[in-house]
Amino acid sequence: MLPDSAVVLVTGASSGIGAAIARGLAAPGRVLHLQGRDEDRLAAIAAEVEALGARAVTERIDLLDHAATESAARRWAADLPRLDVLVHSAGICVMSEIEHVDPADLDRHYAVNLRTPVVLSQALTPPLVASGGQVVFINSGAGHQAFPAWGVYAATKFGLRAIADAMRLELSGRGVRVIGIHPGRTATPMQAEVHRMEGKDYDPTAFVTAEDVAASVVHAVEMPRNAAITELSIRPGGA
Repeated sequence: MLPDSAVVLVTGASSGIGAAIARGLAAPGRVLHLQGRDEDRLAAIAAEVEALGARAVTERIDLLDHAATESAARRWAADLPRLDVLVHSAGICVMSEIEHVDPADLDRHYAVNLRTPVVLSQALTPPLVASGGQVVFINSGAGHQAFPAWGVYAATKFGLRAIADAMRLELSGRGVRVIGIHPGRTATPMQAEVHRMEGKDYDPTAFVTAEDVAASVVHAVEMPRNAAITELSIRPGGA
């Protein structure tokens, strides 16, 4: 069970799944560090978190900026003597067949979807160990299977699954629990953009909601330590 005084850090918290997780983990006495790129949306989520009784600390960081990401990682490592939950929710997706992939898009996927989780996990391992904390990787169905035009995105998600699997084994003896969450298509702004790239009409009611994914994350981190969800796939009810 998470303590009432839990310290939580969520990347990609300004919208979609990250915002829903922030709301789901907010409770009186808890401190939530919320990272995002959009200052206004981040402030709005912070207000919702504080209305639920938690204290919100916003961190406007562009994860495409390696230097800024590394600086934030060092600062968090120094400022947080303990960290109960680290949620890697930030992600980007630009669709393209491999034949036509722009190398700049490949670099962007790598920076946000893979490099950032590694850099932050590395820096924040000491406070995670100090609190017997938990790391949650928000992955994707694409972390298990790649489809046409999804190759670059899937490559980073396959890689993220490998990082989670290795980290789980490396830190299990030090009291840190690592959880991989693999949502299918989820009704978020990213999904709306994916449909635009696919040239399809977007019906958010056809997909899992961000709140569904967040509820699964909350359930996983609240489980007693004699049991663990190591990896969880979430799909629409009729799938």
